[in-house]
Amino acid sequence: MGKTLNELRADLLQDPGVREEYDRLAPEFEVARAIIGARQAAGLTQAEMAQRMGTPQSYIARLEAGKTMPNLRTIFRVGKATGTRPELVFRRTDAVEP
Repeated sequence: MGKTLNELRADLLQDPGVREEYDRLAPEFEVARAIIGARQAAGLTQAEMAQRMGTPQSYIARLEAGKTMPNLRTIFRVGKATGTRPELVFRRTDAVEP
């Protein structure tokens, strides 16, 4: 029997190069998870959300895959389509870059 996805991820993240790239992409995936969560909570398919936003379903798929970083206008359109209101919060992290 093979490894679970969590076990495989833990193994891969032991590599410093993989860990660095994973951390670099974390914000994109946080946005993607938020969009997926809003869509699912609204009970919408990707196609239904795309129709409400006036955009192709493939664009929603790219947003949810973390392949496209939405601008603020798109974030608000997602909110309107899902009956939600996005919130912007800045939280302190351990590392502060110059």
